[in-house]
Amino acid sequence: MSEENQIEIPLSKQKLYLMLFGSIIFVGIGTWLVVNPPKSNHPIFGNPMIILISGISAIVFFGYITFTLFKKLPDNKPCLIINSEGIIDNSSGVSAGIILWTDIIEISTSNVMNQKFLMFIVKNPEEYINRQNGIVKRKAMEINYRTYGSPISISANTLDTNFEELYELLQRKFNENT
Repeated sequence: MSEENQIEIPLSKQKLYLMLFGSIIFVGIGTWLVVNPPKSNHPIFGNPMIILISGISAIVFFGYITFTLFKKLPDNKPCLIINSEGIIDNSSGVSAGIILWTDIIEISTSNVMNQKFLMFIVKNPEEYINRQNGIVKRKAMEINYRTYGSPISISANTLDTNFEELYELLQRKFNENT
C-alpha cells in the first residue's frame, strides 16, 4: 500500500487535554468524597456507605481513564489509518487493530449516553474479540458485541476530526473498497 493512497487521522491533543483535565477533576471529587464526605440528612445521598462507594468508584474509574490518557499523550502515531485494505484502529484503549474492508458488513452509528460511536458490523466478530491480548479489552469487546451487535466501535472523541466527517469518510471508503 503506497502512502499516497492512505489517509491518516491524528490524535487531537486539545481534546485529549480536555478529557485529561475532566478526569483529574473527577478523581479529585472522588478523593474528597472518601476523605471528607459531605454531611446530609438525605436518606440516600446522606448515607455514608453510598458516599464512600461513590468516591472509591470515581477514583478507580476516572483514575484508570487518567492513566490511559497520560499514556496516550506522548503517542504520535495516527489514531486511524484508512487504506485499501481496511482501517487500522489505534484510537482508544479498546482498539481493534486492523479492520479489513472484506470483513465489514455495515458501518452504523450508535448513541451511548450522548456519545456517538461508529459500530462496525463484521462477518467474524469472535475473531476480532479473540485476537485481543488483554482480558479487559477482550471483555469490553464481548460486552460491546452482546449489547450493540459488534465488538468494534470507534468514537471521534480523541480524533482530530468530528464525528460526521469521520462517518462520511469511512462510508465512502467502505463503498469504494467493497
